[in-house]
Amino acid sequence: MTAATSLMLVSLFAQGLEVPYVATAPKVVEAMLKLARVKKGDVVYDLGCGDGRIVIMAARKFQARGVGVDIDPARIAEAEQNARRAGVLDRTRFFVKNVYDTDVHEATVVTLYMVADINRALRPTLLNQLAIGSRIVAHTYDMDDWKPDKTIVVDRERLHLWIVTEKARARFGAP
Repeated sequence: MTAATSLMLVSLFAQGLEVPYVATAPKVVEAMLKLARVKKGDVVYDLGCGDGRIVIMAARKFQARGVGVDIDPARIAEAEQNARRAGVLDRTRFFVKNVYDTDVHEATVVTLYMVADINRALRPTLLNQLAIGSRIVAHTYDMDDWKPDKTIVVDRERLHLWIVTEKARARFGAP
């Protein structure tokens, strides 16, 4: 991480944002979607979507539908503008919302680029709302004692995949 990025993170934390926006490289976005085996018919939710790049790529390249959620209205406006430019407004939706209050039951894939504490806090919601077989992909941060089904490294970035199972729901679904 560069000194400029570190200063930006400190500044955003000082503004009260729980997770600062850090753009994910397109190569990593594509790897996340491939790791989740995104395909036509999937509904991809990106919690903390920033500029919408994951949802947009899911719609454009993988023919999925996508929903982006971010607490920052400026990021949602940017995501909508980016979706319009990419020609995928008909397959994407974006909401200004707190990720903790987001209903993800229609998702077949959820992507996260949060810190580990937030991943753990979201874990019960994800496990209780997502259907068995749904996939969760997290960039960099894991979910503590719920070990990923698969981890890959792309451009020195760790990507983790979990598949929602009855066993995982029973063990980790309680708050």
